[in-house]
Amino acid sequence: MPFIHAKDGTPIHYKDWGTGRPVVFSHGWPLNGDAWDPQMKLVADHGFRAVAHDRRGHGRSGQTWDGNDLDTYADDLAALFEELDLRDAILVGHSTGGGEVARYIGRHGTDRVSKAVLQSAIPPLMLKTDANPEGLPVDVFDQLRANVAADRSQFWKDLSEPFYGANRAGNKVSQGVRDAFWLWSMQVGIKAAYDCIKAFSETDLTEDLRKFDVPTLIIHGDDDQIVPIVAAAEKSSKIVEDATLKVLPGAPHGLAMVPPFNDTFNDELLAFLKD
Repeated sequence: MPFIHAKDGTPIHYKDWGTGRPVVFSHGWPLNGDAWDPQMKLVADHGFRAVAHDRRGHGRSGQTWDGNDLDTYADDLAALFEELDLRDAILVGHSTGGGEVARYIGRHGTDRVSKAVLQSAIPPLMLKTDANPEGLPVDVFDQLRANVAADRSQFWKDLSEPFYGANRAGNKVSQGVRDAFWLWSMQVGIKAAYDCIKAFSETDLTEDLRKFDVPTLIIHGDDDQIVPIVAAAEKSSKIVEDATLKVLPGAPHGLAMVPPFNDTFNDELLAFLKD
């Protein structure tokens, strides 16, 4: 399997499909690059080069005790860009992966990036503060940590329900998708899973968003039970200068794998890539 090595030597697994302009996918917590397989195949079938990595601690990448934070995630992504010499790339990030995209641009700029997509993404800040009253209280994230520490296998099974909106009437997520969520989630080390909660909930990405100087598609479901749209996409779209906000009515957090929202997302993604 192909790996690059981060600055501290951590092996980072990646997939590299097709040829053409690179589209680089960053996955959400607690998943890995396989969660992007349908979209990777889609863009590779349409003449793009699809690249996706497993974040450190997740999937097939190395499990480090330290470094489970957005600065390190962004630097790992930069190492991938440099090792594969990716240029004129479109960055696509889901959830925590959207935070990784934002912090990458904040730390490394857009010399190698021409567009960005934030899908159901965490920026600018998930945590409720005096300056961010629309965020979620810290108790929500404390409970996530308690669940990961107590019985993460059962917790992943339970989490797949709101993640894909399976608790909503008429939802069409398959049991197979929920089973895949559990499988991918069980591949993340418990330390990385635990630490990443702080990373995605408490990292303020406002200033990173201000550094975006490329066309950006922000797409989010208005029934996202994991990253509420009011504290995320609605705010990010007002901070990023050249942003287009697409709201999918009734769509859950994991909308890219739930019919009919996945078809809508795929259409929007392809149109944005080809524009």
